[in-house]
Amino acid sequence: QVRLAESGGGLVQAGGSLRLSCTASGRSVSGKGMGWFRQAPGKEREFVAAISWTGGTTYYSDSVKGRFTISLVNAQNTVYLQMNSLKFEDTAVYYCSIRATHAASTIAGQYTYWGQGTQVTVSS
Repeated sequence: QVRLAESGGGLVQAGGSLRLSCTASGRSVSGKGMGWFRQAPGKEREFVAAISWTGGTTYYSDSVKGRFTISLVNAQNTVYLQMNSLKFEDTAVYYCSIRATHAASTIAGQYTYWGQGTQVTVSS
């Protein structure tokens, strides 16, 4: 079984920054694409960012492009999400996820395991 542990969430004022991290552990976690999704109260889970295992391919949702940066440290099986210029509408629980293959994907159904989530709250 694969486990994903997120951290780095918290309360921040609009315009501020946070850096989320997610470490994968368990069987055969190396060599997999990873991604970040978020879910706000009363809304569906939505794609945020994704990265291939090599780091050569990244995808971002239009709402975060230019503000968020995804990165991956292979040796630590850890994916990061640097969030700058945060807006009130970024408030959500953020989930990291891992695929069964090396490629990046924007589609939630193409991910195999999910973390428990970390809360990000942006005050107005």
